[in-house]
Amino acid sequence: MGDVKSKIREILAARGGLPGGVETLGDQSDLYAAGLSSFASVQIMLALEEAFDLEFPDSLLNRKTFQSVEAIAAAVEGILNGAPAGE
Repeated sequence: MGDVKSKIREILAARGGLPGGVETLGDQSDLYAAGLSSFASVQIMLALEEAFDLEFPDSLLNRKTFQSVEAIAAAVEGILNGAPAGE
């Protein structure tokens, strides 16, 4: 999951618009509390779909899925392994 988290952090840095930067946040830090907007979360979702060649199911299109690096990684890993979290 380390490579997945690294890629997620790369995408967050490029598309998240986080005022303090993603490098200061832990894997379980609340990205919304750190400044992630709803618009940015959609941009991140699209970038993740492209980067990992996957599609987020409707059941994962919610705030909880994009709450933290850890939550995003769990969702991505679940989709890649054929069992999306939240379904």
